[in-house]
Amino acid sequence: MDVGVLTVPLGEWPLDRALEYLDELGVDAVELGAGGHPGTDHLSPRALLDDADERAALREALDAHEMTVSALATHNNPLHPDSERAADADADLRRAIELADLLDVDTVTCFSGLPAGAPGDETPNWITAPWPPEHREALAYQWDVAIEYWRDVASHAERHGVDVAVEMHPNMLVHEPHGLVRLREATGARIGANVDPSHLYWQRIEPTAAIRYLGRHDAVHHVHAKDTEIYEANVRTRGVLDAQSYGDERDRSWLFRTVGYGHGAHHWRTLVSALRLVGYDGALSIEHEDALMSSREGLEKAVELLDRVVVETRPGEAFWTR
Repeated sequence: MDVGVLTVPLGEWPLDRALEYLDELGVDAVELGAGGHPGTDHLSPRALLDDADERAALREALDAHEMTVSALATHNNPLHPDSERAADADADLRRAIELADLLDVDTVTCFSGLPAGAPGDETPNWITAPWPPEHREALAYQWDVAIEYWRDVASHAERHGVDVAVEMHPNMLVHEPHGLVRLREATGARIGANVDPSHLYWQRIEPTAAIRYLGRHDAVHHVHAKDTEIYEANVRTRGVLDAQSYGDERDRSWLFRTVGYGHGAHHWRTLVSALRLVGYDGALSIEHEDALMSSREGLEKAVELLDRVVVETRPGEAFWTR
């Protein structure tokens, strides 16, 4: 497995400087923003699609630091009821898939998106319970919209030989493993999961169990390394569906944390072992969103912990069974 980094927190630096810094930390792979919320600080999808020399320059920069690209990231909402916003998100996603093909990158990471609750509505609607009955009806409508869209995206990805890794994220239609498998079964094997445990922890989903479940469906395409700390005293009165501002750290039920600051090294060893059990041998791409720690400190602490827990070799013959 590789220790990787989603480079968004280093967006103020040119790519060469970011790669040099990450190389010094011992990072093996980068995930580069290619549109949507991750932005495009470190690459220009349009320029790279149009110019073979630009693509060659990117490869040279990566090779100089013995770095690979684990994925291109385009997290956004292509199912948004605002047609212009949906079209922009869709264009980013398709462009990223095409660029990944040209760069020999296997994976694009993204969100499933979230539609409105009914035709003509103007706002995405996250359904969290099946009652009153109109919510169940809205959810059925959303799945019809999503499956039609994602079947077309899956066909586009298949033509380009690229996997699409959907991050299970609240306020998106696919926010847990069963929804991910439902989408995959309805659209095809190119659609799988970007397993980000930080969004599973606070939903009370056990990431290692989620990995095993997804692994039974051959659905783990990419992995983010991001932690969450849960504050039980606040959970007891707020629950985990906490809409408090991320700036209200003291009052929130949970916060995103640097790897190791929500769950210790033993837990991350267990998570890495679960990934190995289901055949995943790609990058653990660190995503820094810790409100209590600077980006550089957070990245450095995460790299240090993951270096100790990743499995780099494959087992030989089980000599002890002879």
